[in-house]
Amino acid sequence: MNNKHFESKSQRPRGGVSTWMHGAALALLLALTFPAFAADARPVKSRVAPIYPEIAKRLRIEGLVRVEATVDPEGKVIDAKAVSGNHALSPAAEDAVRKWRFLPAPDQSTVTVDINFAL
Repeated sequence: MNNKHFESKSQRPRGGVSTWMHGAALALLLALTFPAFAADARPVKSRVAPIYPEIAKRLRIEGLVRVEATVDPEGKVIDAKAVSGNHALSPAAEDAVRKWRFLPAPDQSTVTVDINFAL
Protein backbone atom coordinates (compact mmCIF):
# COMPACT_ATOMS: atom_id res chain seq x y z
CA MET A 1 0.00 0.00 0.00
CA ASN A 2 1.28 3.33 -0.91
CA ASN A 3 0.76 5.90 1.83
CA LYS A 4 1.87 9.04 0.19
CA HIS A 5 0.84 12.28 1.74
CA PHE A 6 -0.24 14.88 -0.77
CA GLU A 7 0.00 18.49 0.22
CA SER A 8 -2.27 20.92 -1.50
CA LYS A 9 -0.66 24.02 -2.79
CA SER A 10 -2.30 27.17 -1.61
CA GLN A 11 -3.51 29.38 -4.41
CA ARG A 12 -3.93 33.06 -4.35
CA PRO A 13 -7.58 34.00 -4.08
CA ARG A 14 -9.10 35.09 -7.33
CA GLY A 15 -10.46 38.59 -7.54
CA GLY A 16 -8.06 39.94 -4.98
CA VAL A 17 -6.13 43.18 -4.91
CA SER A 18 -4.91 42.82 -8.47
CA THR A 19 -8.43 42.65 -9.89
CA TRP A 20 -9.52 45.54 -7.69
CA MET A 21 -6.60 47.67 -8.93
CA HIS A 22 -7.46 46.92 -12.56
CA GLY A 23 -11.08 47.90 -11.92
CA ALA A 24 -10.06 51.14 -10.21
CA ALA A 25 -7.68 52.00 -13.06
CA LEU A 26 -10.44 51.36 -15.62
CA ALA A 27 -12.91 53.52 -13.67
CA LEU A 28 -10.38 56.36 -13.50
CA LEU A 29 -9.66 56.09 -17.20
CA LEU A 30 -13.38 56.24 -18.06
CA ALA A 31 -13.91 59.21 -15.73
CA LEU A 32 -11.12 61.11 -17.45
CA THR A 33 -12.37 60.15 -20.90
CA PHE A 34 -15.92 61.42 -20.34
CA PRO A 35 -15.61 64.50 -18.13
CA ALA A 36 -18.37 66.37 -19.99
CA PHE A 37 -21.12 64.26 -18.45
CA ALA A 38 -20.29 65.47 -14.95
CA ALA A 39 -18.91 68.93 -15.68
CA ASP A 40 -21.59 70.13 -18.11
CA ALA A 41 -24.58 68.89 -16.17
CA ARG A 42 -26.81 71.95 -16.15
CA PRO A 43 -30.12 71.65 -14.32
CA VAL A 44 -33.27 71.79 -16.43
CA LYS A 45 -35.84 74.35 -15.33
CA SER A 46 -38.63 73.20 -17.66
CA ARG A 47 -39.00 70.47 -20.27
CA VAL A 48 -41.32 70.13 -23.23
CA ALA A 49 -42.26 66.63 -24.32
CA PRO A 50 -41.65 65.82 -27.98
CA ILE A 51 -44.54 65.28 -30.36
CA TYR A 52 -44.28 61.72 -31.68
CA PRO A 53 -44.10 61.91 -35.50
CA GLU A 54 -47.16 60.26 -37.07
CA ILE A 55 -45.10 58.32 -39.62
CA ALA A 56 -42.90 56.95 -36.81
CA LYS A 57 -46.02 55.83 -34.92
CA ARG A 58 -47.39 54.04 -37.98
CA LEU A 59 -44.09 52.31 -38.61
CA ARG A 60 -43.73 51.59 -34.87
CA ILE A 61 -40.33 53.28 -34.72
CA GLU A 62 -38.99 53.65 -31.19
CA GLY A 63 -35.65 54.58 -29.74
CA LEU A 64 -33.36 57.04 -28.10
CA VAL A 65 -32.31 60.30 -29.75
CA ARG A 66 -29.31 62.11 -28.29
CA VAL A 67 -29.49 65.88 -28.75
CA GLU A 68 -26.66 68.34 -28.21
CA ALA A 69 -28.04 71.71 -27.12
CA THR A 70 -26.29 75.05 -26.82
CA VAL A 71 -27.69 77.03 -23.89
CA ASP A 72 -27.14 80.75 -23.34
CA PRO A 73 -26.31 82.18 -19.88
CA GLU A 74 -30.00 82.95 -19.19
CA GLY A 75 -30.95 79.29 -19.76
CA LYS A 76 -32.53 79.56 -23.23
CA VAL A 77 -31.63 76.92 -25.81
CA ILE A 78 -30.15 78.72 -28.81
CA ASP A 79 -29.33 75.63 -30.88
CA ALA A 80 -30.20 71.94 -30.80
CA LYS A 81 -28.84 69.21 -33.03
CA ALA A 82 -29.42 65.46 -32.94
CA VAL A 83 -26.11 63.63 -32.75
CA SER A 84 -27.47 60.08 -32.72
CA GLY A 85 -30.71 58.20 -33.07
CA ASN A 86 -33.32 57.43 -35.70
CA HIS A 87 -33.65 60.11 -38.39
CA ALA A 88 -37.44 59.84 -38.34
CA LEU A 89 -37.44 60.87 -34.66
CA SER A 90 -34.62 63.43 -34.67
CA PRO A 91 -36.59 66.54 -35.80
CA ALA A 92 -39.21 66.05 -33.08
CA ALA A 93 -36.49 65.64 -30.44
CA GLU A 94 -34.68 68.77 -31.64
CA ASP A 95 -37.91 70.82 -31.67
CA ALA A 96 -38.76 69.75 -28.13
CA VAL A 97 -35.30 70.51 -26.72
CA ARG A 98 -35.34 73.98 -28.35
CA LYS A 99 -38.33 74.75 -26.07
CA TRP A 100 -36.59 73.60 -22.88
CA ARG A 101 -35.31 76.10 -20.34
CA PHE A 102 -32.28 75.60 -18.11
CA LEU A 103 -31.24 77.36 -14.93
CA PRO A 104 -29.08 80.45 -15.47
CA ALA A 105 -25.30 80.04 -15.47
CA PRO A 106 -22.34 82.40 -15.82
CA ASP A 107 -21.50 81.28 -19.35
CA GLN A 108 -22.97 79.66 -22.43
CA SER A 109 -22.77 75.89 -22.26
CA THR A 110 -23.37 72.81 -24.35
CA VAL A 111 -25.40 70.00 -22.83
CA THR A 112 -26.30 66.58 -24.15
CA VAL A 113 -29.77 65.25 -23.46
CA ASP A 114 -31.41 61.95 -24.33
CA ILE A 115 -34.98 61.85 -25.60
CA ASN A 116 -36.60 58.42 -25.47
CA PHE A 117 -39.43 57.65 -27.88
CA ALA A 118 -41.51 54.67 -26.84
CA LEU A 119 -44.95 53.54 -28.02
